[in-house]
Order: sequence, then structure tokens, then C-alpha cells
Amino acid sequence: MAVVTKKKTQVDYAVGDHIVYPAHGVGKIVDLESQIISGITLELFVIVFDKDKMTLRVPFGKAPSVGMRKLSSPDTMKEALTVLKGRARVKRTMWSRRAQEYEAKINSGDPVSIAEVVRDLHRNAGQPEQSYSERQIYEAALDRLAREVAAVEKIDETAAVERLEQVLRAA
Repeated sequence: MAVVTKKKTQVDYAVGDHIVYPAHGVGKIVDLESQIISGITLELFVIVFDKDKMTLRVPFGKAPSVGMRKLSSPDTMKEALTVLKGRARVKRTMWSRRAQEYEAKINSGDPVSIAEVVRDLHRNAGQPEQSYSERQIYEAALDRLAREVAAVEKIDETAAVERLEQVLRAA
């Protein structure tokens, strides 16, 4: 029988920290807990996503592999806002393929990639309407980016959405 030795991992997060979990966006670590599952003790981050009314438990050792990270730096957010000011780059591929690419960018958790989706799907007044699925993806990307902007700049989400839309209108 093999003996499993568990080495102590360095925990880079603390209770009260805001983090980004790629598939769900910005959450807040509310607790660090231990659970015994199948005879193995696991140390877990307890993360709450208020907007989704969801609680997620992530083992310490899995946090890096699932892409959990601290909030972006102000420089990264500035880069994302610069991307929003750019010209939309819409590929001439089938919508289903583009939709998959947009979803992958949103779920990557990278604010610059999410900003690209927002920029590419944004419609100004006078432009043709979006299809239902385009609108859904656009709103998901805008919401995800706004949550991180709000957390980084310590403003509420409504103000963050207004700020992003202002940048888009000015582009």
C-alpha cells in the first residue's frame, strides 16, 4: 500500500479576497475549510458568486489548474478598455463557429479576450439589430467584463456597465 504524503501548498488567497473563476466570473472567498472526502482531507476555498446566487468549493491544489486567479491589475483593465475602443473584427465564418470562439473567450476569464467579444458584438444606433444568440453572448461578455471592472475599480456593476458602454459609444 502506497503512503501518500501531502505537501503543504502556498495559499495565495485569503478570506475576503475577490477572485476570478474563468467559468463564472468574479467571486469572493468567504471561507477556507477542510472536508474529508473518501477518507482524504481536502482544504477548500469557499467562493460565493452573489449575482448567480452560487457557492463554489475549490480544492487548494486545483485552483491554478482551473484558472482561478486574482483580479486583474489596473494596467490589464486599461488594456481591455483600449481593446473596446478598437475596430470590430468580425470574421466571415459561420455564426456557429464564431459563437463557439466567443464562448471560449468569455470562459477563458481573460479580460482582454472578453473585451474583444464585447467590441466585436457591440451595435451602435443605426447598425443592424443583433440576433437573439448574438445578443445573449454580447450580454454575457459585457456582464463578465463589467463585474471585473467593478471589483478592480471598487465601483458598483451598474456604473461599470455604463463606463464600458460609454467607451464603446466613443469608439
